[in-house]
Amino acid sequence: MVLYALAYAAAAALGVWESGRLRKARLWEIPPSRSRYRVAANVLLPVVLLCWLVLLVPPAVSLARSGTAPTLDSLRLPAAGMLIVVAHAIAGFALGSFLPRLIAAPVVAVADWVAVAFTRTVQPYWPRHVSGQFSDVGYGEVPRLVTVAAPVLLAGGVAAGLALLWAPFGPRLLRAPVALAVAAAGVLGAQHLARDWPHTPPTATGRAPVDCTGEHPRVCLPRVASGRLARVQREAAEALSTLRAAGAPGAAPESIVDVLAGPAEAGGGDGRVWRLSLMSADRPHEAGYQVMVRALEFRCAHVPTARAHSVWLWGATRTGQVDMYREGREREGATAESARLESRVRAEVRDVLAKSPAAQRSWLRSTLNSCPGSVA
Repeated sequence: MVLYALAYAAAAALGVWESGRLRKARLWEIPPSRSRYRVAANVLLPVVLLCWLVLLVPPAVSLARSGTAPTLDSLRLPAAGMLIVVAHAIAGFALGSFLPRLIAAPVVAVADWVAVAFTRTVQPYWPRHVSGQFSDVGYGEVPRLVTVAAPVLLAGGVAAGLALLWAPFGPRLLRAPVALAVAAAGVLGAQHLARDWPHTPPTATGRAPVDCTGEHPRVCLPRVASGRLARVQREAAEALSTLRAAGAPGAAPESIVDVLAGPAEAGGGDGRVWRLSLMSADRPHEAGYQVMVRALEFRCAHVPTARAHSVWLWGATRTGQVDMYREGREREGATAESARLESRVRAEVRDVLAKSPAAQRSWLRSTLNSCPGSVA
């Protein structure tokens, strides 16, 4: 993440330096034997290649160490970064044709790095989305084409505008407004694309390969965690079967999908598809505990803590996951008040478990359906 701003700043600063070197040698005053564009391209090629290496070598090393082959989706961000590097190098080269390189090169390097890296600290959100500082990409996610098009448009527009000032076409007084119009078009176009984006730009999710197994429920995990797929499916099936036998209300899901496996399928809004954090359930009973909590669904959005804990402890006891329940409470922090609350919860659950199965079903349905302030 931090290398994008570094690569852009290095490209711009080196572009300024190389352009200033040619200007100091008075190369542009010599009768041309080659196209000035070819000369500029030959000078900028090492700059661009060096900055491309800044972007590509670290992920290449990581892929090689993990034995993972890149996919087309994984190349989208590096490809956009490489285009933006070219734009920054061109912009720096154009600035170097007017400014003294000893002063301009370090100033451009710092200004470019700050302008890109610090967009993460500002609001509204659109500056960060058009800066080319790509970040916050989760597992199985890839930025959409419009997401990478916005920073390419901004950097390309500014670079094209500055290049017009350097190009030997027409009087400079005429080129200046044209260059300004081109640069403004790139900036305003990028801002128009990203102005309504929230903190997270448009992103395609669920692009990582997924493996599934079992029926009723069918459980799907990202392939990197498929080694525990059979255990997770078995725990989920056992927890659901036990709760149904104990009289838990609600229909069982057709499938249980990890939250990292992408958006819910069509029809998932009716409860047939549950989305749980199964990737983090790497120990026995963790997946079963998540399924138990999800299956015991309260009718109200806001439920008193004691009531929720009573239901979960009852479910954990019936499904053999009391240790997982206790770990969850310990993670919430131990205080005198929480200790008193858990003491009341344990006493209530002991009384409920001592009742008949019919009485337990009645208590469970009443507890799940009642809301604060209502009569159970």
